[in-house]
Amino acid sequence: MDDTKDQNASPTGGKEVRQVTLLEHLTELRNRLLRCFVGIGVGFLISYAFAERLLGVLLEPLARVLPEGTGLIALTLPEKFFTVMKLAFVAGIFVASPYIFYELWRFVGPGLYREERRMVIPAALASAIFFVCGALFGYYVVFPFGFKFFVDYASDLVTIMPTVGDYFSLAVTLLIAFGLIFNLPVVIFFLARMGVVTNKSLRKFRRWAVLLAFVAAAILTPTPDAINQLLMAGPIIILYEVGIWVAYFVGKKRDKAAGKTPPVPEETPPAPEKTPGREDATPGEPR
Repeated sequence: MDDTKDQNASPTGGKEVRQVTLLEHLTELRNRLLRCFVGIGVGFLISYAFAERLLGVLLEPLARVLPEGTGLIALTLPEKFFTVMKLAFVAGIFVASPYIFYELWRFVGPGLYREERRMVIPAALASAIFFVCGALFGYYVVFPFGFKFFVDYASDLVTIMPTVGDYFSLAVTLLIAFGLIFNLPVVIFFLARMGVVTNKSLRKFRRWAVLLAFVAAAILTPTPDAINQLLMAGPIIILYEVGIWVAYFVGKKRDKAAGKTPPVPEETPPAPEKTPGREDATPGEPR
């Protein structure tokens, strides 16, 4: 045990906490990252066995709207091979996402209160679930509208012949964008737990949040039409409203745990009544 100890009561139950040096922090961060890479590697091996099927599933939204007799092409010999490898790597990240979030939360766990450290596993699972739900929303809702817009935009003089690599980059970018967007309530939850935001501050920022939602939708969506932008801006606004309610319940619970009550004004003693005509009475003199 190191000689340097914090003698103050800690949030973990009043035990002595050993001060950790910067080198120990970096060493632990390195170990956590290595474990994350190992988890991604295991997810990659699992996903690579189904990579061809996954590629078929990923191509299906575009294949449905392409003209009959056309399909995706590969401009170079190894293009499809490397696309399959990259798809297996991305799928491995999705598979290992609960473990990755768990390791990251374990790294910041020692700096949290005991009650907050109990939520490491639920937070990791919630982040992974919301991430996957956002990707599924993009795949089943946004992809059909967006790709149909591109295909219908082509004229008789232009033949749509997308490459496998370009389609993969576009599809993965959208999937990750929707996955991150759907984690907005989780982010607001922990910001509210730390006291960074409150439901009142989020309500005041609502107008700007709606504006930023449409700006983000205009940047991230591949099509300039209003329908696809609404399909991305709409979930952002809804999730922001959900985050406001999350911050409300978190703040209510935190105030209750802290035992906060409205301040009661102190009663001031009434001023002594003065007898008319005796304002000049000296102390001790009967009135």
